Amino acid sequence: MNIGEIAKRAGVSRSTVSYALSGKRAVSEETRRKIQRVIDELGYRPNASARALANGRTSTLGLVFPPAGTHYTGMQLDFIGSVVEAAAAFDYDVLLSPSGVDSDRSFQRLLGERRVDGAILMEIRLQDDRVDHLLAENFPAVCIGRTANADGDWWVALDHTALVEACVNHLADLGHRRIAFVNRPEHLLRSGYESAHRGLDGFTKAAAERGLTVRTYCCGDDAPSGQACVERILHDDPDTTALVTLNEAALGGLYRGLTVAGRHVPRDFSVTGVVAGRWAETVTPQLTAADVPAEQMGRLAVELLVERLDHPDAAPRHRLLAPPISLRASTGPAHWPTTDG
Repeated sequence: MNIGEIAKRAGVSRSTVSYALSGKRAVSEETRRKIQRVIDELGYRPNASARALANGRTSTLGLVFPPAGTHYTGMQLDFIGSVVEAAAAFDYDVLLSPSGVDSDRSFQRLLGERRVDGAILMEIRLQDDRVDHLLAENFPAVCIGRTANADGDWWVALDHTALVEACVNHLADLGHRRIAFVNRPEHLLRSGYESAHRGLDGFTKAAAERGLTVRTYCCGDDAPSGQACVERILHDDPDTTALVTLNEAALGGLYRGLTVAGRHVPRDFSVTGVVAGRWAETVTPQLTAADVPAEQMGRLAVELLVERLDHPDAAPRHRLLAPPISLRASTGPAHWPTTDG
């Protein structure tokens, strides 16, 4: 069923039906009711393309979210789910684009063909050409994460620097003096991955302030890499008694590596980091961590984007979140016997 058939049955022109559906021009109440009766009788629903032509909106938001590796991690899937759920509450669909750089064809189609009304960008880099392009095009967008110079952008972000500092201070307060930092994969650090750099900054700063002996490691986003990373940590410094991690996907492997090495958590070795709450609770013992509020961040990003779409001239807004550390069971006082006695 199409607009032409509706117009014929209602005894009006196609343009009158179009105006009644879009609200672009006034239509008398009597005519509008007549058209609505026909629509109700026929069960007509305009398709997305017709709605977009009628009101200039697609009712679709783009989620520009490249997987960090060969697959999406659990935390990344949490973010995708939170954005989809929040968008649905505003009657928006979500189109996922796995674009990592501005030159990606998927990203170019998203912009060039105006498939979406606005976009949410994830996996932000300190220097991110996607953000620069959207800003230059005045295309409505919100970032989950922030660039090095984010004052003019719309964004929601975690304060990874402060969160990792809090993790280090928590361990130092428990007496740990030799601590390792398990970061994301090396290629993400090289590419300017925002959370990896800001987390490393927080770790370095807190370690210097507390006078700790530390080592930093990049680790692949999977359990075998986590296990191998623990082997390197204990090989490089057997007296290490704790680690801080940003790498949720490697968490199971980190635990397994400690078990293989005969280190009991938390009696012999403490583990903490920045991880989504539900993933922190999947390991045994449950992870003491700064819980990533994926649901809240997805919802805030959608709310900001809808606000930007409804108020195109509004000044840029942003939210920087720093959730407290949730004390669970993976950290305890340091008392592993060191080689120097």
